[in-house]
Amino acid sequence: MLSSQTVPQTHLPRARFPMAGALLLGAGLGGFVDGIVLHQILQWHHIASSAGVPVDTVAGLERNTLLDGLFHAATWIMTVAGIALLLRGAQRRARLYGSKLVGGALMGFGLFNLIEGLVNHQFLGLHHVNETVPPDRWLAWDLGFLASGVLLLALGYAVSRKAPA
Repeated sequence: MLSSQTVPQTHLPRARFPMAGALLLGAGLGGFVDGIVLHQILQWHHIASSAGVPVDTVAGLERNTLLDGLFHAATWIMTVAGIALLLRGAQRRARLYGSKLVGGALMGFGLFNLIEGLVNHQFLGLHHVNETVPPDRWLAWDLGFLASGVLLLALGYAVSRKAPA
C-alpha cells in the first residue's frame, strides 16, 4: 500500500547529453562575438577585407557589409540548431547538466575561433583579426585569436568533465 507521501519513482533510460547541440550553440555564439565585436564595434576587419575587397570605398564597404551579414546569418543558424538539439535532448531527460552545457558551449566557441582563425585568417587570407594595426602585427593578433580558441576549448573540456555522470 502506498502512503500519500510516497512518490513513485520513474526510471528514465540513461540519456547522453546532446553535446553536438552545446557545440553548435557555442560556435554560433562565438561567431556572434566575432562579428559584433571585431567587425562592427571595433571595426578591425570584415569578412573579405584582406581578400581584395576594400573598406575605404562605398562599394567595398557595401560588399563587406553584405558578406558580414551572411556570416551573421550562418552564426544565427548554428545557434538555433544548437538550441534545437539541446531542447530535443531535454525532452528525453528532464535534467540537463549545467556544466556539460557550459563546457560544450565553451568548446564550441573555441572550435569556432580555431576554425575561423585557421581558414579565414591563415589559409584563405580573407581578413585578419586586427587590421587597424600595421600589417607586420597582423600575425600576432591572429595567433592570439587562435590561442583564445585553444584556451576556450581546453576550459570547456575541463568544465564538461566535471559534470555528473
